[in-house]
Amino acid sequence: MSYTHLIREANLIDGAWVAADLGRTIDVTNPATGEVIARVPNAGAAETRRAIAAAYAAFPAYAGLSLNERVLLMRRLHQAIMDNLDGLAALLTAEQGKPLAESKGEVTSSAGYVLWFAEEARRTDGAVIPSPVSGRRLMTTRHPVGVVAAITPWNFPSSMLARKLGPALAAGCTVIVKPATATPLSGLVWGHLTEQVGFPKGVVNVLTGSAREIGGEIVSNHQVRKITFTGSTEIGKQILRDAAGTVKRVSMELGGNAPFIVFDDADLERAVDGAIVAKFRNAGQTCICTNRLYVQSGIYDRFIARFAEKVTALKVAPGDTTGAEQGPMIDTAALEKMEDFIADALAKGAQVITGGGRHQRGGLFFQPTVLGGATPEMRFSTEEIFGPVAPVYRFDDEDEAIRAANDTEYGLAAYAYTQSLARAFRLQDKLEYGLIGINEVMIVAPEVPFGGMKESGLGKEGSWQGIDDYLETKYTCIGGL
Repeated sequence: MSYTHLIREANLIDGAWVAADLGRTIDVTNPATGEVIARVPNAGAAETRRAIAAAYAAFPAYAGLSLNERVLLMRRLHQAIMDNLDGLAALLTAEQGKPLAESKGEVTSSAGYVLWFAEEARRTDGAVIPSPVSGRRLMTTRHPVGVVAAITPWNFPSSMLARKLGPALAAGCTVIVKPATATPLSGLVWGHLTEQVGFPKGVVNVLTGSAREIGGEIVSNHQVRKITFTGSTEIGKQILRDAAGTVKRVSMELGGNAPFIVFDDADLERAVDGAIVAKFRNAGQTCICTNRLYVQSGIYDRFIARFAEKVTALKVAPGDTTGAEQGPMIDTAALEKMEDFIADALAKGAQVITGGGRHQRGGLFFQPTVLGGATPEMRFSTEEIFGPVAPVYRFDDEDEAIRAANDTEYGLAAYAYTQSLARAFRLQDKLEYGLIGINEVMIVAPEVPFGGMKESGLGKEGSWQGIDDYLETKYTCIGGL
């Protein structure tokens, strides 16, 4: 499927497609081939100020649209995404590398978030509160927070944007989007689609370029009232510090260190299949990918043998290849990180069960890898792997597994496989994670809240909670009645 007609090599600012002021550009490459597929503007602070000013100027009129008008625009955007599903998926695979089937799933999910928030806009109601004093009427009303800056990552460049742009537009906010430099095309095409379906100029602005310059202007500019960021915990902490200067509202979806716990009573095949998806989807480059597999002693040998068998059979190929199950990694630094993790683990006693190095395809491809004999002293026990390396730890009892799973500053996602209903509820109570899957790993949907605990972030995306961060609550007391 062709995607070239969806490529935009300019920034969208106040309804106009423009180059960077200094004419600088950034090459966008296909990680599977190294081919340059586009050149996008390398914008900075000046362009960002204009985009913010445009969003600020567009805010009163857009916030003043009737509910039905906003919902209609959102529904048109949903339909435009679905009408372009094949092309958007091909574009996503070309710039990010994931298998085409995964890209189609991501784009479909993106459309689902837009539709969900179009519907949720109808339920952003306030309340009439019983007054303790006669002659008064007490009311709360909900209002859009204002100009929103959305900073999105390279690993899910479509769905991460949908979780931010969807609720912002539904609430009546205007938006500046800063997509990741590695995968800017999926963000720019959203600008094209919002323009195509009739969103007024200035409501959606899309900027590519220097994260430092664009981000610096976003965090310091008083006209930006909310920042929503998905990315590393390190950068998230810096944004939190900088945003404090103007007391901006913030939503943070940060790093993870997801445990995957398999108990002796688990359905072995179901657990193995779940581990394959939880670890190797998008070549392990997702914030909710399992980082540590804990397997109880009684099932450990059978699990690791079956797991390694299925991992070895995974088809590693460019994402647009028929049947591809794992594509390339995003860049050379990611490959080298995998090599460092494996070298550290082997030096500390781990064993390579399958994989263990760069793939014979060369380039940015890495072998899906299973390591046995993992221990807490190995680096990946505390650091996010973000790649196709699966360390397997052995444990003896439930309390030990829970202590190990919680022994991290992160708290985004956790998975467990067990046939015991009682244990499932104990895990729900004791695991310190915002997302928990019991006998399931594909647990994310527009209808449910997505967000972490501890240093994995602040706020929720999706569900009725997902729109709350884009709304202010006003209380009004009317007396003399």
